[in-house]
Amino acid sequence: MNSTKEQLMTAIAPEVEKIELAMRSDLAAASSDCDPLLAEVLNYGIFNGGKRLRPLLVLLAARLAATSDTADEKSQRELLLLAIAFEYLHGATLYHDDVIDQAATRRGKASVVQEFGEIAAILGGDFLHSRSMFLIGSIGGSMALEIFCHATNAMVDGEFLQLRNARNYNLNEADYFSAVQGKTALLIAATCEIGALVGGATAAEQKCLAGYGLGLGTAFQIVDDLLDYQGDEASTGKAVGNDFQEGKMTLPVILALNKAGSVDRERLLFLLKDEDLRKTGFAEASALIEKYDGFAASRKMAESIVAEAVSGLKIFAGEKAVQTVSVLRVLAEYVLLRNK
Repeated sequence: MNSTKEQLMTAIAPEVEKIELAMRSDLAAASSDCDPLLAEVLNYGIFNGGKRLRPLLVLLAARLAATSDTADEKSQRELLLLAIAFEYLHGATLYHDDVIDQAATRRGKASVVQEFGEIAAILGGDFLHSRSMFLIGSIGGSMALEIFCHATNAMVDGEFLQLRNARNYNLNEADYFSAVQGKTALLIAATCEIGALVGGATAAEQKCLAGYGLGLGTAFQIVDDLLDYQGDEASTGKAVGNDFQEGKMTLPVILALNKAGSVDRERLLFLLKDEDLRKTGFAEASALIEKYDGFAASRKMAESIVAEAVSGLKIFAGEKAVQTVSVLRVLAEYVLLRNK
């Protein structure tokens, strides 16, 4: 894991630095005429760590699809603004999610809603969402905005699907993946597709990169499910067992229930359904999921999804694509091996 992470961090460091600088500059300019509290809320939430995966994928996809090795300074600046729009949308969802969940922490420190209150958190998220749509529409054009809005609508629909399924203890794999694609994966797919679009990719190349992003986003969520049971709080910055305490039917639970004998199946369901037992039964539930290979099967499924996504990159066979494809491969490996 360490070598994979170090390899990836070295490869993407220059791009991440450009992304950080672009966000600081853009947010300072965009909020310059606004109340000073807004700037404080934005800076507190957006620059509280984060992998910058979404804007990075825009840049990598555009580079992979580019028909030319050079781009003028204006084009590079516009591409960066297009890329950071996805981090703004991601930030907006985190602000709003923490309001919905009344989350006290985010990435190891007080959440925006905890630090500034509900109204400031909601308005800060609204501003980020508005700014993201403005950048996508003004720079990427109508086609990019259509892809972006489709992904945004899918995120909302995915949240409603999760809400509908919150106490559906007969949830199957198909229902799970429908919610995951809406909540997480389609936005990751959109970063790659829009990057490819503005980079001048063919329709086949756009489809390939969108497929890579969809697979990456799906695997990312599966690993999140695993970390909620098996993660280290010092690394993840959040307590393990949150999904279980909320009674969520995540993939490890679904796969374990599908395989469990009737007695253990009923016991695991009982632990999930009972609000009091969810506070004390985490260790027992984890043991049952482990017994029926829920964790191992979930990881194997994530690995299979990533392998299929990466295999599609073979369409980019030119010499100039080798380095970027290599970074995308390492990024996919990192998503599988990450511990936070």
